[in-house]
Amino acid sequence: MITPLGRKIRDLRKGKGLTLEELANLADSSKSYIWELENKDPPRPSAEKVAKIAKVLGVTADYLMNKSQKAPDDDVLDAAFFREFKNLKDEDKDRLRDLVKAWGK
Repeated sequence: MITPLGRKIRDLRKGKGLTLEELANLADSSKSYIWELENKDPPRPSAEKVAKIAKVLGVTADYLMNKSQKAPDDDVLDAAFFREFKNLKDEDKDRLRDLVKAWGK
């Protein structure tokens, strides 16, 4: 029986055009683990693995684990964006800030 977690992972993965194997590679996981998350009801998926999968899919782990939230809202997308922003090099952050300032004018 597919769970809300499994449905979200599958829908987001397919929406990004990723195969099970591609998602597994990008998330430092195995194809079989991703398949199990998508298709079975694992008792407790690894928080570390879910966080890596969420990062690859451009959402938060909280969103993936939230049973009632059907689609990522602006807060989820913003949190994922800022997570990526924090990992940028300082010069890339500066360029992005400059772009946002120019865009706002």
